[in-house]
Amino acid sequence: MKQEVEKLTKWLRHKVEEAGANGLLVGLSGGIDSAVVANLIKKAYPDHSLGVIMPCKSEGEDEKHAKEAAEASGLQTVKIDLTQTHDTLLPAIEQQLKEGGLYEQGAQQLADANLRARLRMSTLYTVGTHQKYLVTGTDNAAEWHTGYFTKHGDGGVDLVPLVHYTKGEVREMAEYLGVPDSIIHKQPSAGLWEGQTDENEMGTSYDMIDRYLKGEEIPEEDKNIIDTLHNRSHHKRQMPAAPPEE
Repeated sequence: MKQEVEKLTKWLRHKVEEAGANGLLVGLSGGIDSAVVANLIKKAYPDHSLGVIMPCKSEGEDEKHAKEAAEASGLQTVKIDLTQTHDTLLPAIEQQLKEGGLYEQGAQQLADANLRARLRMSTLYTVGTHQKYLVTGTDNAAEWHTGYFTKHGDGGVDLVPLVHYTKGEVREMAEYLGVPDSIIHKQPSAGLWEGQTDENEMGTSYDMIDRYLKGEEIPEEDKNIIDTLHNRSHHKRQMPAAPPEE
C-alpha cells in the first residue's frame, strides 16, 4: 500500500505540472473516498492543496466527518454552504417547468439530487479557478464501472486517482493513511436525500461489485444488476457524442 500511495502522489504531481497548475483540491463529503483523496493531495502538495466542504441540506454527521478527515490529513479547508443557492434555484426551475407544462413529479427526486451534485461541481471549479488548482475526483472502480456518479456532477473532475481501485482496496488505503475509523466503517452514502445509501440505490453491494471486477463468481442476480448498471451508464464514461466525420 505504501507503494500504491507513492505511485499516486507522484502521478498527481505529474498531472499538475503537465497542466501548469499550482495544486489540487477535493470536495470533502465525509465519506471514505474523499477522505483518501484528501490524504493523497496533501501528500502530493503539502502547501498547495485544499478540501472544500459543501453542505446542501446535508446530514450534520457528513460535515462532521468531512472536518475529521481534513484534520486527520492536515488538509486546509473552506466551507461553502450551498443550501440557500439550491433552495433558490430548484423551485425557480420547477416553477418555470410547471408553467410550461413540462414538470414531471416522478423526476423530482433525481433532478433535485443531481442538481446538488452539479452545484458542488460548479463550486469546486470556481474555487479551483481562483487558486489555479485541478479538481480531484473521488470515484472508485465500483462507482466508475456501474456509473454510480452524477454526469457533470461528482463525475465532472480533472483527475480520478482512485478509478482503478475497488471499494475494498480504497478501504485498505484509508486504513494505511490513518483515516478515522468513524469514516472507514460508516455506511456509504452520497447524502443526496434522507436515508439514501449507495447499496440500496444500486440494488447490490460493493462487495459483490468488487468480486465481479476481480473476475470472481457471484450470484447471477447480482451479476445481472451490475451488467445493467454498466450498460445503461455507458454514456457517462464517454466524451459527448458527435456525428462521424465525413
